[in-house]
Amino acid sequence: MGKRRIKHVTVIGSGIMGSGIACHFANIGCEVLLLDIVPRELTDKEKAKGLTLEDKVVRNRMVNDNLTASIKSKPAPLYNNSFVNRISTGNLTDDLAKIKDTDWIIEVVVERLDIKKSVFEQIEKYRKPGTLITSNTSGIPISFMNEGRSEDFQKHFAVTHFFNPPRYLKLFEVVPGPNCDPAVTDFLMEYGEKYLGKTSVLAKDTPAFIGNRIGIFSIQSLFHTVKEMGLTVSEVDKLTGPVIGRAKSATFRTVDVVGLDTLVHVANGVYENCPEDEHKDTFKLPDFINTMMENKWLGSKTGQGFYKKNVTKEGKKEILALDLDSMEYVVQPRAKFATLELTKSIDNVADRFPVLIKGKDKAGDFYRKSFASLFAYVQHRIPEISDELYRIDDAMSAGFGWEHGPYQVWDAVGVAKGVELMEAIGKKPAAWVTEMLEKGFESFYTVKDGSTYYYSIPDKDYVKKPGQDGFIILDNLRANAPVFKNSGVTVHDIGDGILNVEFTSKMNSIGGDVLAGMNKAIDIAEDRFDGLVVANNGANFSVGANIGMIFMMAVEQEYDELNMAIKQFQDTVMRLRYSSIPTIVAPHQMALGGGCEMTMHSDVAVASAETYIGLVEFGVGVIPGGGGSKEMALRASDTFEKNDVELNRLREYFLTIGTAKVATSAYEAYDLGILRKGVDHVVVNDNRRIAFAKAQARLLADKGYTQPAMRKDIKVLGQQALGMFLVGTDAMKAGKYISEHDLKIANKLAYVMAGGDLSAPTLVSEQYLLDLEREAFLSLTGERKTLERLQHMIQKGKPLRN
Repeated sequence: MGKRRIKHVTVIGSGIMGSGIACHFANIGCEVLLLDIVPRELTDKEKAKGLTLEDKVVRNRMVNDNLTASIKSKPAPLYNNSFVNRISTGNLTDDLAKIKDTDWIIEVVVERLDIKKSVFEQIEKYRKPGTLITSNTSGIPISFMNEGRSEDFQKHFAVTHFFNPPRYLKLFEVVPGPNCDPAVTDFLMEYGEKYLGKTSVLAKDTPAFIGNRIGIFSIQSLFHTVKEMGLTVSEVDKLTGPVIGRAKSATFRTVDVVGLDTLVHVANGVYENCPEDEHKDTFKLPDFINTMMENKWLGSKTGQGFYKKNVTKEGKKEILALDLDSMEYVVQPRAKFATLELTKSIDNVADRFPVLIKGKDKAGDFYRKSFASLFAYVQHRIPEISDELYRIDDAMSAGFGWEHGPYQVWDAVGVAKGVELMEAIGKKPAAWVTEMLEKGFESFYTVKDGSTYYYSIPDKDYVKKPGQDGFIILDNLRANAPVFKNSGVTVHDIGDGILNVEFTSKMNSIGGDVLAGMNKAIDIAEDRFDGLVVANNGANFSVGANIGMIFMMAVEQEYDELNMAIKQFQDTVMRLRYSSIPTIVAPHQMALGGGCEMTMHSDVAVASAETYIGLVEFGVGVIPGGGGSKEMALRASDTFEKNDVELNRLREYFLTIGTAKVATSAYEAYDLGILRKGVDHVVVNDNRRIAFAKAQARLLADKGYTQPAMRKDIKVLGQQALGMFLVGTDAMKAGKYISEHDLKIANKLAYVMAGGDLSAPTLVSEQYLLDLEREAFLSLTGERKTLERLQHMIQKGKPLRN
């Protein structure tokens, strides 16, 4: 058989998961057929319209209603709502025969073995041999599901377990059936990683697989610990959130969002089906969970769980937390622990773990006990649920959002220290852990030649973690001396004649050191290298310029210094655009304000699909001053030849800035004109972003890159556009849609994007527009309202975002 290609996918079952999976396949360009059952009875609305059960609109009601609800849900399941056109719908009675033309059938029906077996029996009537068939089950053994199916069915059958929501959570567990062709397993692993943008984790057919087995153990263990140690719900969430590299929702808020019933279902499944699990009793539900289930306090979907929103008699909104002793909702005081105070100056999460376990207070006791329990549990899951320890870490990072998986946390505190913590709670190290330490291996992971190696138990040695060849992980280059480093950037040689500039300032904000570092990197690249990439592996690309610095200059009325700072920013982005080597900017997650302006001035942008990018300066009381306003005027001008209605095109770009629009995916950024179709690229798997950016730089260099000339052909419309904008902004002010200060900001932006009050359309240079932009920015920083907004942002703890 030739190379397998996936062009068309059929998803059977249109519930939350089924619709979400269908949307994500549409995100990556596949055509999707989404099927569900035919309703058994008419709704009142259908009866009123005189419809019958034979009408197509009725027969497809369930699938269409579910898909519509999914698309309207937040966070959005589609990168761009237009991608819904790639999904067609139908029902299992009328449309199942269409699966003869599909490449992959994914079953996502209710978790009942009899229903799944019935669906598979129907599928066999129409499925062509060789078609992939997978189930999204999270608990039913594969041998039960494919019992009685044909040899070809079993050869191509596996579980592909997505986590909800499928667009955002990266874990993709692949569990091959007992008779699954190894080539099918290999294909699913590669497809999940390369095309779906997931972390593919090979799992065994054991209850809850890897992610939920470890994740639910961790939560259940906390359920027991919270009572034993007399901790409150809010205290546990303080201890198990961002401080240890986990989501802000931590433990109890996460359970509320997911639904307590979902957690209980998995916990009961493990308790009932894992009789040999040495921690089986941990999965037994404590009394307070049983009470919550009886009361239907399941979380967000029932209006209350571990937390409950309340309105006081005075009309003030407040969040109440469940007191696990009284089982009443109370206001819990803000949690404070001395141990956590010791970690405030430690930015790298991994460096906090050794500090946390030395704590002298209740927090220190908590960390010692909870980490020890986790280490004791995961050490015995090999080889039960996985043969390789890195798969457990990958599953927890991708499925539960842990910045560090269990073995990575254990490495951070020290393997020998982890054994000491276990012994303190009466747990012994597994034989393989003792043997590993005796042989002189002091960590589960090591880095060699820029690649991650893990300790392989069968090999009794370090083995290179597979799948890294398509990745560039900057943390793995730390052992090498950087080409250049200051407090704002680190510049790495990433091979093949390409440099990478990584921001290292707080929240990757762009200040003087970052700009100086950028210019130095361009100097070095022009002198000794062939190309430059601007990218990092941090939580965000950049939240923008350092507005704390701007505020201080404005308050002190140091306008000459501020003018120089803004000009330095403009000059730096223009150097990116007009250097003698190709420059690639590779944003991910938040790329706001100055981060967006950097992206827009690269030769090519390589954006992660999950990039939230926009020019948000209006919210601070200024206009984009680092080339963003100029660039939007330039890009509008470039569309004029193709559009007779020039004013309308210019207004679209004006509104993108004036309403501070932020694209909610890289694909939306194309619609806003922030990314350029046919020039800039989107990468679905963020792990591949830097490697792909490097390849783009190498490609441009190999083609023979020539330094471009600065643009002097930008068409601005002058008074014609300015008049239109001023009428519009006055109308907005008269209608009380905007404030007096908003009017001033909008009119300053209008002046820049119109090219000033020129009497006729004129061709101008980029420098002309940059000067207008800088002048407008500076004038706005002198406004009292702007200073108030800047100060408000700083007081809210957001001093770095413009």
